[in-house]
Amino acid sequence: MSWTVYPARDFARHAADWERLHANGPATSLLAVDFVAPLVEQFGREHDLLAVWRNQGAIAAMAIVRPTRRGAWATLQPAQAPLGLWLQQPGLDTEKLARSLLGALPGFPLIVALTQMDPFLMPRPDDGPCTRTLDYIDTARVTLAGSFDDYWAGRGKNLRGNLKKQRARLEREGIATRLQIDRDPAAMAQAVADYGRLESSGWKAGKGTAVHAENAQGRYYRAMLEALAGRNAAGVYRYYFNEQLVAMDLCVEDADSIVVLKTSYDESVPSNWSPTLLMREEACRALFDAGRFARLEFYGRVMEWHLRWTDEVRTMYHVNYYRWPGLRRLHTMLESKLNTRSRPAPSPTTSL
Repeated sequence: MSWTVYPARDFARHAADWERLHANGPATSLLAVDFVAPLVEQFGREHDLLAVWRNQGAIAAMAIVRPTRRGAWATLQPAQAPLGLWLQQPGLDTEKLARSLLGALPGFPLIVALTQMDPFLMPRPDDGPCTRTLDYIDTARVTLAGSFDDYWAGRGKNLRGNLKKQRARLEREGIATRLQIDRDPAAMAQAVADYGRLESSGWKAGKGTAVHAENAQGRYYRAMLEALAGRNAAGVYRYYFNEQLVAMDLCVEDADSIVVLKTSYDESVPSNWSPTLLMREEACRALFDAGRFARLEFYGRVMEWHLRWTDEVRTMYHVNYYRWPGLRRLHTMLESKLNTRSRPAPSPTTSL
């Protein structure tokens, strides 16, 4: 039982192994080979490694890892990936796997981190002498059980009333709404281009973070969506006011869930309209009616609007595995001191 490491740029040579291992575990689309391969191609770096753990010749765990600072490695975590790139067969001891990985990585690392883990897919381990878990973000989901009408009746009166008023006003003003869902691989290039135009018209353009058909993000989303759509595992949701494209979702799917990866809207739309929420209402109705999926996952940090849509929230986490118990204690102590120093001093009226 041992780890072997390869350059991550050779991922294509090991893609079949990744796909088989993925099929044996929680087969989320966010760790599918067609999701991961374009990540490595577009956002990989020279020193990234693919680690493979074999048990009696059979591959039972794989990960893509990157050096983050001297003495530290972590699972590859581009901004486009909601989950850290770690796969293992169910039932294996994650702590033992991660700690043994320390011995296989170059440079005698002192710590390896598994980032952005989902407790629904991999139970959160207990803290231990060499193990420390940290909260990452709260994320939300909608369980797609029962009828949409029952689900919608359980939403807050403000949300339901606001969208009902918007629809009545749109009708009075002669604005027809339309939800278009595309699943054809040949439609994905245009979808990414359209999404890029929406995003580039807003605040992200000024920060240089917008998707564009010709940048690395655009190339990633096109390749990933085309590949997954070829397996009937991707969908693009467009929402129109008459012929004006006003909102979009880029989604990926697995057997049980649909994940909203990216959402954008036309920021030129007057602020008294909520095109994203209107789109979400119609998309949810379609998902409930189709009965294909058990869950709608958002995976981003919980925002106020998520809590109007659902009360199902869970906490994602990171895990640090240390070479020695003393190093874990030292790291925790230093971090506690830094947090104390950076915490604002209490005001004179604050109760202590």
